[in-house]
Amino acid sequence: MKVGDELPPLEIPITRTLIVAGAVASRDYQDVHHDAVLAQEKGSPDIFMNILTTNGLVGRYITDHFGPEARLRSVRIRLGAPNHPGDTMTLTGTVTAVAAGTAEVRVVGANGLGHHVTGTVTVALPRAGASGAGEVAI
Repeated sequence: MKVGDELPPLEIPITRTLIVAGAVASRDYQDVHHDAVLAQEKGSPDIFMNILTTNGLVGRYITDHFGPEARLRSVRIRLGAPNHPGDTMTLTGTVTAVAAGTAEVRVVGANGLGHHVTGTVTVALPRAGASGAGEVAI
């Protein structure tokens, strides 16, 4: 792995179930994440995904790529265009730094409206052939 390497894209269908389940799982009971009528009364065309669900999906994207022994060290994201039911978010990533057993990845999640999420994730990488928890490539 080197700076400039690109992670394969991950397409995530944005379903009503995903949005509501993510909000409930993160104990975010704000009505705009589960009640379409109230979301519309507040100016949104429909319910929309919360930041905690987005954060989890970004983490999944990174660990799916680097493997189950990789450890997220830092996740810094910013939301943009909302994720509404019926859209698809495509996550992409580019390695921006590699040092001391970690990699930094610039992540973008885009949907039909634009960039839903942008950010940077720092991940500790497992050492090749390591069997113990917490060992990272150096």
